[in-house]
Amino acid sequence: MARGLNKVMLIGHLGNDPERRETTSGQTVVNFTLATSEGFKDSSGNFQERTEWHRIVVWGKLAEICSQYLKKGRQVYLEGRLQTRSWDDNKTGEKKYTTEIVCTDMQMLGSGRDSGGGMQESSYTQESRPSYSRPSKPAEPPASEFGDRTSSGNMQEFEKDDLPF
Repeated sequence: MARGLNKVMLIGHLGNDPERRETTSGQTVVNFTLATSEGFKDSSGNFQERTEWHRIVVWGKLAEICSQYLKKGRQVYLEGRLQTRSWDDNKTGEKKYTTEIVCTDMQMLGSGRDSGGGMQESSYTQESRPSYSRPSKPAEPPASEFGDRTSSGNMQEFEKDDLPF
């Protein structure tokens, strides 16, 4: 049984240049904001647009790539997970909270005007953390799950009547 799913997928524009820092252990971390917008018609039939701002955190090699190639205004697609942190405010002693997206995959979209070129799409995955590494191609299921294989290695074709649904 699955424990749960915490996955975020966003397409938006950077609200600021990525801010790069190094932890005391030498790990690279980058923070930036991402704006996503949606359009809709209100009850009067007028077009409205609503923008949501997201705090993004990127670690490791992917953080280095983001700090090098991303600039304010750049359109990106990213995947990650939600994370909420808390801390005590030094001035008031009040407990503060923030929810951010820990980015594990990023793809640059749009014209690339901030990176000096025409239409570009580049995809980057967080590979420096073993917990996020993925196999380069999906594992092939055992033959017994989908029927016998032919001598060429391909799956045999099923007839419509053979399918149980």
